[in-house]
Amino acid sequence: MATYVITYDLQGGTSEDYAELHSAIRDYGVWAHITESTWSVVTDQTATELRDALTAFLKPGDRLFVIKSGGAAAWRNVRCKSEWLKRHL
Repeated sequence: MATYVITYDLQGGTSEDYAELHSAIRDYGVWAHITESTWSVVTDQTATELRDALTAFLKPGDRLFVIKSGGAAAWRNVRCKSEWLKRHL
């Protein structure tokens, strides 16, 4: 299992328009909503497989970036619990 950081730029719509995207991310089971448009998940999938799975919930023009975690990290005022980040990143 690996931890991935997912970040996106949505080119239109409201957060309700992306409820399915957020639900798909939560379906990974072990997840954190770090900032408004940044999440982290723990999965057996590769970065490419994760990207491809989430692309189905994006609109044309939306941007998506997925990176495998494993290096040093620092944060301030995140939405999720710091304990989650310390344990999984």
